[in-house]
Amino acid sequence: MSGMEIERKFLVRGNDYKQQAYASDRIKQGYILSGHGRTVRVRVRGDRGYLTIKGPSQDGGMSRYEFEKEISLDEARHLFELCEPGVIDKTRFLVKSPDGQHVFEVDEFYGDNEGLVMAEVELQSPDEPFEKPSFIGREVTGDRRFYNGHLRKYPFSVWGSTLSE
Repeated sequence: MSGMEIERKFLVRGNDYKQQAYASDRIKQGYILSGHGRTVRVRVRGDRGYLTIKGPSQDGGMSRYEFEKEISLDEARHLFELCEPGVIDKTRFLVKSPDGQHVFEVDEFYGDNEGLVMAEVELQSPDEPFEKPSFIGREVTGDRRFYNGHLRKYPFSVWGSTLSE
């Protein structure tokens, strides 16, 4: 997959998303390179590996170029050896919007980011309307603190207590 990724991010209230999820996977990801808004990431999701390259954010953090290629699990494990310090560890739950038109990816983080639960929805255009599930809280699109690459360096456990809903 490659092209422009358009998504909005939200904090999640409660844990109703778990009962509404139709699928979930454990994800571990590391960053081979990160800086100046660009990342090269390796990810293991379930029993599959991926290499992803992302460009700098645009549209207030809503859009960015993304190239993703599935690689073998063995390749992904070897690439983790090249990663910068810090790993993102999370479970991703897939939840359909109330009208069934969109899928919300809800990430429950572990380790130094324990306590953080975020949802994102991918859109076809920045102004595309969508219906939010009841567990969707404050929008954090464009807030760099909530980018996975940032969470790896500056974990939620360090600054999360300063958040107010």
